[in-house]
Amino acid sequence: MFDLRWILAMLFTLYGTVLTVLGAAFTTDLDLARAGGVNVNLWVGIGMLIGAALFGTWAGLRPLRLPERSGTEQAEQGPTEQGPTPS
Repeated sequence: MFDLRWILAMLFTLYGTVLTVLGAAFTTDLDLARAGGVNVNLWVGIGMLIGAALFGTWAGLRPLRLPERSGTEQAEQGPTEQGPTPS
């Protein structure tokens, strides 16, 4: 099943890692002066990594499940979902 929370967690991890590395290793004094003394890349990267951890935890603790079908629902669907029978 398709769970968007895992995709968001992966993307937030990727972008958060890039921003954290840029903020920690490649920020110049000019960049800090433009941002009012705040290392924006570093803080946004850390925030994205925290968001990725939250999405991953949420998806891991409460995974999506298909609703169980009762016997009458299966009988109403008929053989169309089962595909062709081998001969």
